[in-house]
Amino acid sequence: MDLKHILIYPVGTTDACSHAAGCLERDGFPLTDHPSPEVTHLMLDVPSFASDGSLRNGGRLADILQMLPAGTTVFGGNLNHPALAGHPVVDLLRDDEYLAKNAAVTAECALRVAYPLLPTVLPDNPALVIGWGRIGKCLCKLLTALGCPITIAARNPADRAMAAALGIAAVDISQIPDILPGIRLLFNTVPAPILDADILDKYIRCVKIDLASSPGLKGCDIVCARGLPGQYAPESSGRLIAQTITRHLREGSL
Repeated sequence: MDLKHILIYPVGTTDACSHAAGCLERDGFPLTDHPSPEVTHLMLDVPSFASDGSLRNGGRLADILQMLPAGTTVFGGNLNHPALAGHPVVDLLRDDEYLAKNAAVTAECALRVAYPLLPTVLPDNPALVIGWGRIGKCLCKLLTALGCPITIAARNPADRAMAAALGIAAVDISQIPDILPGIRLLFNTVPAPILDADILDKYIRCVKIDLASSPGLKGCDIVCARGLPGQYAPESSGRLIAQTITRHLREGSL
């Protein structure tokens, strides 16, 4: 990897992106604060876009790309944007290693969301984790280590069997209403409708936190907690972004 032929232009405005830029600079990668013909890589926020297709800072990606060389590689998240046609892209939200490490950060941040809402210590709060994906697994690991009684809910019998093999109680998602009366802490990680207000509003003593990218819980007291690493651990989030970009630069000719 020849750093002489790399120039990174970070345009993200989140704290995580700022920390990522700082990490890259400390590791010797040349950065610039303005567009120029020498730019080889554009670094966006992760995720990169608002719901209307604009950048998270409100700008237009096409306007930035217009000022950069045609072959500029773009780093970011959810890079399915028409302005990127013809540009090499590295989508961190499709990178398995990044997603796994980010899930661990997300799970720890989720506990930071939960702590102020709980009237007792974790071992006194039976918890339900909906979903046995990356974040669900990381949550179960942390909660188990802290002595919290856990049940996971998953549709896939193989997932339930794996959880049971690890000593974690497991139920089918259809069985959730049966166990809710004993649950004091609920985390949802499934980005699909799971439980509605007719069920959840009955359990006012249960702390309900939805971590999914699309809401899975509905009710009057749902805590919607998305994008947690950038909010609660921007330095860790930025370091992970920088590490992922460095890995791609070292592994390929981006």
